[in-house]
Amino acid sequence: MTGQNSKVFGPTISRMLIDARLDPTHVEELINRAVEEDLDGGQDVTTMATVPVDQIAVLDLCARHGGVIAGVPVSAAVFMTVCGDEDIEIEFGANDGDVVQAGHVVISIRGTTHALLRAERPALNFLGHLSGIATATRTWVDEIAGTGAAIRDTRKTTPGLRALEKYAVRCGGGVNHRMSLSDAALVKDNHVLAAGGVTQAFNLVRETFPGVPVEVEVDSMDQLDEVLLAGADLVLLDNFTPEQMRDAVTRTKGRARLEASGGLTFAVAREVAETGVDYLAVGALTHSAPVLDIGADLRTEN
Repeated sequence: MTGQNSKVFGPTISRMLIDARLDPTHVEELINRAVEEDLDGGQDVTTMATVPVDQIAVLDLCARHGGVIAGVPVSAAVFMTVCGDEDIEIEFGANDGDVVQAGHVVISIRGTTHALLRAERPALNFLGHLSGIATATRTWVDEIAGTGAAIRDTRKTTPGLRALEKYAVRCGGGVNHRMSLSDAALVKDNHVLAAGGVTQAFNLVRETFPGVPVEVEVDSMDQLDEVLLAGADLVLLDNFTPEQMRDAVTRTKGRARLEASGGLTFAVAREVAETGVDYLAVGALTHSAPVLDIGADLRTEN
């Protein structure tokens, strides 16, 4: 993350994004693509035909269902981008990570109706998508509360939206796995096959990148014993049953952290967490979370 302020967003929105560990420059690029996609090189023909150019209004982004909010500064940045040099006023009714009920106004924006309606759909798309991920994450987090385990995401993210989606997971109380292939190693079955064995693969990563954390995927107790002896920092238990996970925790004796993975469902979340593993890997947080229904209500002033 560059941490650079965006000239388009201004210092306040830029600081909110930076504090959320989001790069304002990257967010600006995503928003520009979303807005350009919506106009497709033309103009908003419906608004141009029906709304006076100088009309001023307030647009309230309002939760239609209860959930956890994520993406408030991103949605605000959409309006800053579309409104450009126009004077707008933004009022925040919720912060990222807040739990809201149906009817809660998350953010209100005052400006020309033309600009508000052009920004409406891209802003709602970001806000609803990210809030849906945060809401789904919180559901999992609440389900395993008190077990000592944490809910963790994966790299199963929407291309281009990884930083935002993983931020939404944090808003929901989950923790992030690696952000990219470069910041941590995950030795999986294909790496093991290519290297000639699980220990060989682990040792090659440790020797080549000595400062990088190394997680190793195992699918048997024999492999677990092997990678523990080799010194793995973190072990991914692939498709282990809860009984096998409990055995793995006993064998590990705190020498490495353990992550349960492989098609985990919400129905077994607590049972898995109570085995003593440190993490539950849940790809569904980012690839299958339903959008939180957030609508836009316009209030005209002239």
